Amino acid sequence: MPVEQQATISISDNVIHCRGAWTLPHVTDLERCSQTLRWPDASEVTYDAGEVTAMDTGGALLLYRSIEHVRRAGRNVALHGLKPEFSELVRLIETSAPRSHVAGLRSAGWDARVTQAIRRKQDAAIHGLAFLGETTITFGRSLLRPQSIRWRALLRVIELDGVRALPITGLLTFLVGIVIAYQGAEQLRKFGTNIFIVDLVGISLLREISPLIVAILIAGRSGSAYAAEIGTMKVTEELDAVRTLGISPIHLLVLPRSLALVIALPLLTIYADILGVFGGMLIATSQLNVSFTEFLARFEEAVSVRHFLIGLAKTPFFAMIIALVGCYQGFQIRGSVDDVGRHTTIAVVQSIFLVIVFDAICSVLTNWWDL
Repeated sequence: MPVEQQATISISDNVIHCRGAWTLPHVTDLERCSQTLRWPDASEVTYDAGEVTAMDTGGALLLYRSIEHVRRAGRNVALHGLKPEFSELVRLIETSAPRSHVAGLRSAGWDARVTQAIRRKQDAAIHGLAFLGETTITFGRSLLRPQSIRWRALLRVIELDGVRALPITGLLTFLVGIVIAYQGAEQLRKFGTNIFIVDLVGISLLREISPLIVAILIAGRSGSAYAAEIGTMKVTEELDAVRTLGISPIHLLVLPRSLALVIALPLLTIYADILGVFGGMLIATSQLNVSFTEFLARFEEAVSVRHFLIGLAKTPFFAMIIALVGCYQGFQIRGSVDDVGRHTTIAVVQSIFLVIVFDAICSVLTNWWDL
């Protein structure tokens, strides 16, 4: 049997070198050695763990505490060379001890806390861009090889997030159409311009309100489900099993959900347009004496097809935002059920926020282009 290499920790040129077997039998020696070290005064400290040959929970906890000790001193820490399985062990230790991390931040000065917050935002942005890049590459490869797409899973997602969303989507947009027409009728009746209720209902619903309402509903209904499903799979280590089998989680989980929403959301929007306009027709008939025939005639004359196309063109982008944010937050879940709930909430809030921001940008651009 090979002899287990002695665990050591040393410092040279602002680099902390970790070597050998960081396991429970060597933890006492490592702690004693670390207490005798003169820690670097530089603002940037690097941990070189490329020569760590073994690690268990005791060694991971010691390494985590050492890194946190340097961070609490207000220094930036970078960990390089640690094997993926050891990195995952350290990450699990970090997620299981959040209170000590928060306490360390509170004991530090405000500048250290701001630095830590900025660093966390930078890490989140880097991870988000990496996820977006990996997803884009997977999409490109799947378009070149359509047979690799999991069509059965895609159709299943269309059923769950499209067909089963018809009742709530139709009811809500029908009521929104009624509200818009009713509030508009009160104002139009004062000026004797009853027929313009068609313009109000048609343009507002087709161009802005129906796509946005449907996207917000799907973000709350499906985006949260994506984050919870993937997060639960990660907590129960199903994703680790998938990777062990050589299957990409992006291809298995993200691709079918994204493509399904891209297909389902435009269809749901068309359905919502119809029911919303129908709700407006009912109020126009009952409140303004505008018959169905007059309503439809005015609708064909006043509501251009471009309003419908502009509203419909935004829905695939809404779908991608909802699917990618939900799946990304699911992959960010680490070790506990509480983490699942927190990231599910973040997925819904971020999806709705980004959808509204994208819609606002589209509204500004279409106004500039006189569309």
